[in-house]
Amino acid sequence: MINENNQRALLNHIINNMQEQRKKALSGAEHERLDNEVIRMTETRIYIGLNDAETKKQKYETEKYLGVLKKVCQSYHVAFSVDIEEGGYFHEDGTYTEETSFVLLLIAVERGIVQRIAKDLCVFFNQEAVLVTENHIEGYLVNK
Repeated sequence: MINENNQRALLNHIINNMQEQRKKALSGAEHERLDNEVIRMTETRIYIGLNDAETKKQKYETEKYLGVLKKVCQSYHVAFSVDIEEGGYFHEDGTYTEETSFVLLLIAVERGIVQRIAKDLCVFFNQEAVLVTENHIEGYLVNK
């Protein structure tokens, strides 16, 4: 669920990033300018389950976990969006579990910062691991 505030924060982050890129020449950096409008950037998603690693059950309400996630992103000064997903998976021992997960969307955030955020969320949510995916995208802003 990407609400209007998250969309606005993400858009502001992209605008700020574009302005920074205009100020410096890019030489193999994470973001590459293609022309006057289009920029190349990395879209990162971090998948965080809410079930506790030991009990295999969710200990707290989803809203409490969301508050922690927001504070982590704030502490790293990154814009983000988050989706709340429902799903299921099989453990290595073959048992099936359903759980609520967050999918944290970050655009144009350095890999080192992403890894620190992912480690923090893994610890705070008591997970065995979190999944990080990267997509290389091209984007541009449309103004009114």
